[in-house]
Amino acid sequence: MRNLKCTVSYDGSNYHGFQRQENALAVQEVIERAIESLVKKEIKIIAASRTDSGVHAKGQVFNFKVESSIPTAKFPIALNTKLPDDVVIVDACEVADDFHARYHTADKIYEYQIYNAEFPSPFYRNYAYHIYNQLDLDLMKEGAEYLIGERDFSSFRSAGCNAKTPIRKIFSIDIDRKDRLIKLSIHGNGFLYNMVRIIVGTLVKVALGRINPKAVQDILSAKDRSKAGPTAPAQGLILKRINY
Repeated sequence: MRNLKCTVSYDGSNYHGFQRQENALAVQEVIERAIESLVKKEIKIIAASRTDSGVHAKGQVFNFKVESSIPTAKFPIALNTKLPDDVVIVDACEVADDFHARYHTADKIYEYQIYNAEFPSPFYRNYAYHIYNQLDLDLMKEGAEYLIGERDFSSFRSAGCNAKTPIRKIFSIDIDRKDRLIKLSIHGNGFLYNMVRIIVGTLVKVALGRINPKAVQDILSAKDRSKAGPTAPAQGLILKRINY
């Protein structure tokens, strides 16, 4: 019995998130079907992150245990022949028997894309949050500084979050613009439910001049979701990398 760790890249536009669901198609179900068609046994994978409906990934990680004669290096090639074009296995390796994709995570990097232009782009409609008002990136960066470090992020999690503690550590928030596309790269040791999207929604209001950058500190201290900005749309979010 081998324990395989795989990295998968996917376009989440056509899926109701990663985690398998009763009445909707999720990425997990598509992957499990592909593996089962190869090994002829029922398989359940363990994922590092449960991305929401419409959210994308460049580096989602999962593991599963299997008895198969297929060489580990050949698993991505074999699986990709069974998967749709919007889900691609990019790596596979054998790991220790006790490896767990979710519980052994060290830190994660999420990327969020904003298309900042007067008119939306048909090419970014599924991959970025369109904002027609000009965003002030200096204000956005100033507001982001207050989120760096170990903090209580109660104000930045949605109702229904079942995390045992709201304490998370943000190592960095990098914000860059190239032409009309703005990218926020958020690196942390873990994230609460919708935390990244609420951070983005709050920083957008800062960049629009509707929230003072220093007020981000007050939002954190309030530990009250209603004090933060809106939850940014799912399509701009990408799970970029998971480190172990």
